[in-house]
Amino acid sequence: MSRMLIVARNAFREAVRDRVLYNLVFFALLMIASAVLVGQISVDVETVVVISLGLSAISLIGLLIAIFTGVGLVSKEIDKRTLHAVLAKPLRRWEFLLGKFSGLLLTLTVNTAAMAGGLFLALLLVKHSIARGDVVVLVAVYLILLKLALVVALAMLFSCFTSPLLAILFTGGLYVAGLFVSELRSLQATQLNPQSQKLFAILSYLLPNFGNYDVMGAAAHGRMVPGSLVLHTTMYTVLYCAIVLTAAAVIFSRKDLK
Repeated sequence: MSRMLIVARNAFREAVRDRVLYNLVFFALLMIASAVLVGQISVDVETVVVISLGLSAISLIGLLIAIFTGVGLVSKEIDKRTLHAVLAKPLRRWEFLLGKFSGLLLTLTVNTAAMAGGLFLALLLVKHSIARGDVVVLVAVYLILLKLALVVALAMLFSCFTSPLLAILFTGGLYVAGLFVSELRSLQATQLNPQSQKLFAILSYLLPNFGNYDVMGAAAHGRMVPGSLVLHTTMYTVLYCAIVLTAAAVIFSRKDLK
């Protein structure tokens, strides 16, 4: 555990020193600030506009960080030949992967918290107060963070056996496909032949269901999110990340680093 924490701490420091992260966070805060201006133009929908654009900015920027930085966690170490020196120490490969995952997840947590703070500041400027109903915004931010954790796990999995460019494309493509899982499950039997229907049914359960993480509409309109949904999504994320990271560890343990 101590070895993993050291790797996680170093990964966090590397990510914090990366100026791209600061630029992305600044861009997200700028989008939130622009939401305030747009909200002032739209009569009686200021809060809806601010929350919608703010959560969209947090999700988009977090997704970019998760994919590009997540892919680079392993590939950069291999390209720079620094991985050999790291693994020469009493450190198992799966400990290295989990440490990198934890470090980037901590980075995303800090960045997401900073952007969420900017969003609540924008809400305070618009509404002049923070109501109890605004807690649903925190729930939406939490679900976004869970989604980013799963994206990081997928990015690390693909980076263990393919090039950085392909890993980015695979992760992005799987994310887009995961947004339409509900549509795959709702296809009518009359629209497809039995073989295709069975194939889409299997894919709908294998693909990560990223649609479960989207509660922006409820947050924007002040509708509370059921606690059962939050609990289910949390357990789903933990289980899916565990499976993906286990697969990544198996692949990485067999990878020839020469």
